[in-house]
Amino acid sequence: MVQAPLTLRRWKRLEYDRLVDLGVFEGEPLELIGGQLVVAEPHDTYHASAISAVDYAVRAILPPGWIVRIQLPVSLDDESEPEPDLVVVPGNPAGYRHSHPQRPALVVEVADSSLYFDREHKGSLYARAGIREYWIVNLVDRVLEVYRDEGADPLAIYGWRYRSVRALAPPAVIVPLAFTPGQIAVADLLP
Repeated sequence: MVQAPLTLRRWKRLEYDRLVDLGVFEGEPLELIGGQLVVAEPHDTYHASAISAVDYAVRAILPPGWIVRIQLPVSLDDESEPEPDLVVVPGNPAGYRHSHPQRPALVVEVADSSLYFDREHKGSLYARAGIREYWIVNLVDRVLEVYRDEGADPLAIYGWRYRSVRALAPPAVIVPLAFTPGQIAVADLLP
């Protein structure tokens, strides 16, 4: 007997948003990544503590006109609406009443068990969306992975990847591209 190949249904962001508005996914930790619904990993105490550490460190250097959003949707394209651990976007909260941000200046994911997915899947997705700077707070190796200089790459999962990748460990400091007067100690991102 021949097994028929599985057919996966790809979701559009508008369809996903409609279902969210109707409460279909109420209480379910889902993200729309490349047209597929992905269950977000639960947060243990170390992961949650790291998100708080990143939040405090980034807010401390943020100039006026920028806001931090934690675990909230970002509308990247017609088939992706991830909920990164933290993003920095221009404006103020009222500016996002009617639509989610589309082009954050900085996206940060805190990763332990999701490290491969955050590097390969989300990294390719963020590069394709034109996000200039992506950080992974790597709790496994206790480093900050800094991704910059997005470019096309047919071998990447979504056809794009970051060409500049650096791993920074304490006592290094990082200067975000979007607001260069400030710097953050990598140690402050790793609780």
